[in-house]
Amino acid sequence: MQLTPAIHLNNVDLSRKMAKATYGKRYDALKTRLRELQLAYKFAGGRAIIIIEGWDAVGKGGLIQRLTAPFDPRGYQVWPIGAPTETERGEQYLQRFWRRLPRAGVFAIFDRSWYGRVLVERAEGFVKPAVWRRAYDEINAFEKMLTDDGVRIIKLFLHVSLEAQRERLAARMADPLESWKLEASDLRNIVLRPDYEAAVNEMFERCSLPASPWFAVPFENKHLGRIAALETIVERFGEGMDLTPPPLARNLIVAARRIGLVTADKPSRGGTKK
Repeated sequence: MQLTPAIHLNNVDLSRKMAKATYGKRYDALKTRLRELQLAYKFAGGRAIIIIEGWDAVGKGGLIQRLTAPFDPRGYQVWPIGAPTETERGEQYLQRFWRRLPRAGVFAIFDRSWYGRVLVERAEGFVKPAVWRRAYDEINAFEKMLTDDGVRIIKLFLHVSLEAQRERLAARMADPLESWKLEASDLRNIVLRPDYEAAVNEMFERCSLPASPWFAVPFENKHLGRIAALETIVERFGEGMDLTPPPLARNLIVAARRIGLVTADKPSRGGTKK
């Protein structure tokens, strides 16, 4: 389900749906591809950043759970981004993200990101207009430096209608296992949604670089949204990568033969068939 960079929220088709049975089959296939992708980056020393933005209660956490379920935990790091600490407020705002950039062979997954400067900080009035306006060029320069150095970046914005957002916030409030995620700002943002929409659309327009474009993912139906997001990650990060699992090292084969684990030079490799 290849997505194309969205230039406006109004262009996102929220009417599409996916049946639960179809979702299960598609997700099972994607789990194998995600494992292959992580192995490819591990052995190639690749670095990857996945940015996940979206409306409050849209389903960012659920998507991250499905994304990381097939991964080896040693090969990824999830960074939930909230308000900066007192120390971070005294630093250049991108500085705290520098400390979270991925090392070789690792995926860095940002649950919200440096785009807070042109989204929440803009819409909530936390910074002056001159500050968030110059941030577009600062962010573009930051990402270009990373992609020029070989880091791959995918940026996903999970989009739902206002009606769906209100329903999900209400459901979260009623669930004791989910209500802890809520803050007063989540409810206040409903009132500020027009301001946020304007900020999101300008972000799409000004920060969709060729090497790090934005993708708007329809999340009115979570089954469809999760598959669309995961397929986009696999397709974009898989471009130019050999996803074939690495062969056993020769010294392992020799050592295994010595203790009788194998009798052939090329032992059978079990696993899931493609």
